[in-house]
Amino acid sequence: MNTDMNAAVNADMNTAVSADLNAVAKPLAVITGASSGIGSATARTLSALGHPLLLLARRVERIEALGLPDTLARSVDVTDAEAVAGAVREAEALYGPADLIVNNAGVMLLGEVARQSADEWERMFDVNVRGLLHGVRAVLPGMIERGHGTVINVSSVAGRRTYANHTVYSGSKFAVHGMSESLREEVAGHGVRVITIAPGAVETELLSHTTDEAVKADYQAFKDSIEVLAPEDVAAAIGFAYQQPQRVTLRELVLAATAQVA
Repeated sequence: MNTDMNAAVNADMNTAVSADLNAVAKPLAVITGASSGIGSATARTLSALGHPLLLLARRVERIEALGLPDTLARSVDVTDAEAVAGAVREAEALYGPADLIVNNAGVMLLGEVARQSADEWERMFDVNVRGLLHGVRAVLPGMIERGHGTVINVSSVAGRRTYANHTVYSGSKFAVHGMSESLREEVAGHGVRVITIAPGAVETELLSHTTDEAVKADYQAFKDSIEVLAPEDVAAAIGFAYQQPQRVTLRELVLAATAQVA
């Protein structure tokens, strides 16, 4: 084999080895609420970037149907702190330390406070606030120890301003914004980023959680009147924020359909 051929073969081998090393180097990403909407779109986005994934949701069969490589799917309710932590430990044993968590699991139960069931209030705070904290707690000590990691909390424009029939939902999302910013200050010195993603109306199953049919119909009419965000739009924003250099934190990204006025 002549020198030119040897050089070509060596170049091809080096390229292949480099590609393998790059694939191995991609760290674990954890996504809650991964069975539909923003969660499943984010899973596809991060998988396409080469990340191994831990996908958590109660409907595990829908996660498995995504057919993504290097993915551990677990049926977990984020209100169960031990279940979340156990799934993270299992995934880290397979794929290495979690470098990213996308706390996406959430419920939106719209209604007037005077008529709404207190059970619905509790459900929103259990999932949207306590569930988010369980996700944070499961990965944050390791991130602090390593001096590297990113926490992305999916909130809402309803966490920045109020809307009719959103009182308790907005309260839970205002909590997400407040906790995220305080947490960012708490861990900034450890090299850990905290990012809040605040989408406007998105074409997801979130509205289906609402039990007040009149409120649901009004909100659906609003969604039908404009071209709302697609889950992939939000997933792209999450991917963009995460791919910034670790020294850069996009503290808050607010995105909404161009036609959404409020």
